[in-house]
Formats: sequence, structure tokens, C-alpha cells
Amino acid sequence: MDDQGCPRCKTTKYRNPSLKLMVNVCGHTLCESCVEMLFVRGSGNCVQCETPLRKSNFRLQLFEDPAIDKEVEIRKKVLKIYNKRDLDFSSLQEYNDYLEQVEEIVFNLTNNVDVESTKQMMEQYQRENRDIIQRNKAKLTREQEELEELLLLEQQDMQQRRLETLQEEQRQLQVKRKNKQALLDELESSQLPASILLAQHKDRAAQLETQIEKQKHNVKPATMFSTGIPKGQTVSLAPVPRIEEVLYKYQPLYVETYGPPVPELEKLDRLGYLSHVRTATPQDLAGGYTSGLACHRALQDAFSGLFPSLM
Repeated sequence: MDDQGCPRCKTTKYRNPSLKLMVNVCGHTLCESCVEMLFVRGSGNCVQCETPLRKSNFRLQLFEDPAIDKEVEIRKKVLKIYNKRDLDFSSLQEYNDYLEQVEEIVFNLTNNVDVESTKQMMEQYQRENRDIIQRNKAKLTREQEELEELLLLEQQDMQQRRLETLQEEQRQLQVKRKNKQALLDELESSQLPASILLAQHKDRAAQLETQIEKQKHNVKPATMFSTGIPKGQTVSLAPVPRIEEVLYKYQPLYVETYGPPVPELEKLDRLGYLSHVRTATPQDLAGGYTSGLACHRALQDAFSGLFPSLM
């Protein structure tokens, strides 16, 4: 780690432990001072490979090998586009082939192998699968929000338990101080021998320690992992069984009217029922009103209950 250094100013971690090395998309490093000096205009070329770079793309080097930082950054960008899941594939083999393709893309971009053709393939994939990419991105965002909410709840629970523990320790410390002061008062005012008073004090102190130990054992443990799964619950990884059910088939509703049969809606015009019904205007038709429907409902009301003997 001490051999790490800036290739331009030759400063090393050994000579300057506070040296900050920055890495860009090309995978070559520069110290923070050289970045500020060379990229004062916001852009420039890499001092090692002459690749055009932007100052805003420099980031702090996290790994000893800058190639790892380059691969991590490339993998993040690739996975934003290739974000399909196993549920998006019909078979495990297709999913494995997809993962292999992703690894090949990451390898090519990291090691500068067929960079242009690889980028063109990524752009074509992004155009063809734009809807799936957006859907999975939104799904991932929701899952991250749920996970952050669970982590926040867990953090609040830990803070609450820590506060309760601190309050309990302070209360116990006050009780011990009171017992000590009570012993001093008894030694000063009591007529009993000091050995008896000390023995009684030891008994009270032992009882207090016993109560403290019981309270420690009675602390409620965490009941849920940060993933939301209750502790002790067995999670089954078996596939969900597929249930085959009969499709619902619509059956027309039959209502007993206790009257003569009402003519069908399609026959009202031919039978002359619509002659005395107002013709629907374009505004009525836009709202769903038709002359035949209104007439049919009026006939249903008129014919209902005409045969009271059948009721």
C-alpha cells in the first residue's frame, strides 16, 4: 500500500500518508493536487494513455489496484442497463447466458477489448429493451426504499434500546450510591457492631446484583431482521406451486318479472316501440344514452307484475 503513488509528481503514500489518489474512467491514477492543476479548465488528457477525461469524472481510489476501481465503475453503469432478473426468463439456461453476456461486456470495457462494438451492442440493447429497463429500475427503487425504511426502523430500535440501557445503568448507579450512603449513616448512628452492618450491606448489595442480572436476561431481543423477516421463521425457497383453475364463464342474469315477456333490445325498432321515443342527440350518444336502451327499461317496468296470480 505504501508503494502507491502519483505517476506525475512521484509522491507516494510512504512519503505522504495523507495522499489522496484519484482514478478516472481510463483506470489510471493521479493525486488530488495534480488533478486540480492539470484539469483546471474542467477537461484534459490522461498523462499515461492520452484519453480525453473530465475533471468531474475523477473519484477517490478505493482499492490498491486502480483497475478494480475501473471495473467497479463500469459494472455499475452496465448493470443500470442490463438489469433483468431471473423472473424475466423462461428458463435457467437463458438467465445464465444473460449473466455470461453481462460479464463479457464488463470484461471487454475493463480491458479495452472491442470497446466500440461493445458500446454499440449496449446501445442497441437499451433501445430494444427500454420498457423492461425502466420497469425493473422502478421496481429496484421501490425495493431500496422498503429496505431503507426497514433499516431506519432497526436503527431507531437500536437507539431506543441503547437509551433504555443507559437510563437503567444510571438508575443502578444511583441505587448503589444510596446504599453506600445508607451504610455510612448506619455506621454513624446505629448501636449495632460494624461487622453486622457490613454483613447486612453485603446482603443488600448481593440482592441488587441478582436483580440486575435478571433484568439483563429479561431484555427483549430483536424480533425481526433488517429484511423484514421475523427471526426464527423458516423461509422456504421452493418455487410457488402453480394452481390451475377453471376460467370464469359469464351467465346472463335472469330476473322473474311476473309479466309478459319483454321484447329483445334489437327488435324494438322493428316492432315499432321506438316510434314515440325521443331520438338521441349526439350529446346523448356521447354520454352513453340510446333510445333503445331507455325504451327497453321503460317496457321492463311496465310489464313487471302484470300477472299477480303468479306472484
